[in-house]
Amino acid sequence: MPTLTTYQTSILPDWVDYNGHLRDAFYLLIFSYATDALMDRLGLDSQNREASGHSLFTLELHLNYLHEVKLDAEVEVHTQIIGHDAKRLHLYHSLHLVGGDKELAGNEQMLLHVDLAGPRSAPFTEPTLDRLKALLDQQANLPPPAYIGRVIALPPAR
Repeated sequence: MPTLTTYQTSILPDWVDYNGHLRDAFYLLIFSYATDALMDRLGLDSQNREASGHSLFTLELHLNYLHEVKLDAEVEVHTQIIGHDAKRLHLYHSLHLVGGDKELAGNEQMLLHVDLAGPRSAPFTEPTLDRLKALLDQQANLPPPAYIGRVIALPPAR
């Protein structure tokens, strides 16, 4: 599996600004839906949340706007698992025109598995860890995304 497509949508009229481009907030909405779809694939869906009292929370994310996305464009999100430990999941979403290779935007996320009763962090269950390992194995030959691990900063003053 070269890429995992987690979400597809058309760009709706309410999502574009006065320049005819997708508004900043709607990039994140699209990536958020892709995260929901990944959670479902990992067995962390609403039924699991209700039964276990566990969910994923976003700790940090970075968005990179790389190319214009316009009204009525058909887009899809490709998701790559970068890594995980017992409680955290590091992933990268990239936005593309449906069937296209060109990355229009990128979204790096660090998620935390949480016991909602606390709330406090909680280890992933074995079935979830097994699904994560299977995805990592399927994506083992993918190169690391170009836009991970970036820091926002101004250059030092001279």
